[in-house]
Amino acid sequence: MLCPALEGVYNTNHSHLLKRSQLTSLRLSELAFGQMATVNAVQATAPIDPIAERLRDLGFVAGEPVRVVARGPVGADPLLIQIGFTRFALRRAEAARVLVDPAA
Repeated sequence: MLCPALEGVYNTNHSHLLKRSQLTSLRLSELAFGQMATVNAVQATAPIDPIAERLRDLGFVAGEPVRVVARGPVGADPLLIQIGFTRFALRRAEAARVLVDPAA
């Protein structure tokens, strides 16, 4: 059974629903502080989604290592995310679009 929260969400090429393996991934916004993970996919909420495209352009692509470096003081927003040697401040809503597989 598919997770109701993810039904109808497009995958990175916007043409298919998410694969079952992506349904078991965590959202980057849910990743524990300092925990390493690997990007699985960036969710697009529509066939043309500029935020998802921008995240992919910044390097959030499948297979890239990622971790949460810091959290903001109010509501843990924004998140400081490190991908490779680059750090980005992302809103929690933006980080929630990135599916990751936690490192073992």
